[in-house]
Amino acid sequence: MENINKKEEYIMQHCTEEDPVLAQLNRQTHLEMINPGMLSGHYQGKLLEMLSFMIRPSQILEVGTFTAYSSICMAKGLTRNGILHTIDINDEIRDFAKYFIFKSGMEEKIDMHTGNALDIIPSLNGPFDLVFIDADKSEYNKYYKLVLPKVRSGGFIIADNVLWDNKVYQPEYNNDKNTLCIKEFNKMIQQDERVENMILPIRDGLMIIRKI
Repeated sequence: MENINKKEEYIMQHCTEEDPVLAQLNRQTHLEMINPGMLSGHYQGKLLEMLSFMIRPSQILEVGTFTAYSSICMAKGLTRNGILHTIDINDEIRDFAKYFIFKSGMEEKIDMHTGNALDIIPSLNGPFDLVFIDADKSEYNKYYKLVLPKVRSGGFIIADNVLWDNKVYQPEYNNDKNTLCIKEFNKMIQQDERVENMILPIRDGLMIIRKI
């Protein structure tokens, strides 16, 4: 454990410092929200930002806004007239997220949608260059089936929490509902010949999926 902590400490020492607005968002989320662990956080957020800059998307779709940390990170890599659509079912945290989106200067690039993603996704026009899925784990398969046709060839889907606190490979959790849903999602992606994929063991696991 000590060696792991030292490795993580060294990694963070050699990662660009957290943006001041994101640092404030991080702090306020931990002070005011019931489940602050849902926040992407500095390291994962920086990865999403870097990937967005590499892809240079003109359209991003995010399923699961929470307090908009990941929204702001990915929006930084958008093309000049690009747009990020983000969806969250919880209207009680909309104003919180909206405040930090405005404070980050990304209000013109981020379009917030409140409601059930399964109802909203069909109403959004693609093609999307990048999709980030980080919402209800029991609906991952449905989200994927809805978004894949809207992703351009060569575009990317990133799914968070695909290791699910390392429960996906531990037999004692085989009867846990969310664990089963994530395992089914991972299996479905692995068997889908329309894409290629890999898992990054960052935080709770990120599945990187590229549409062929």
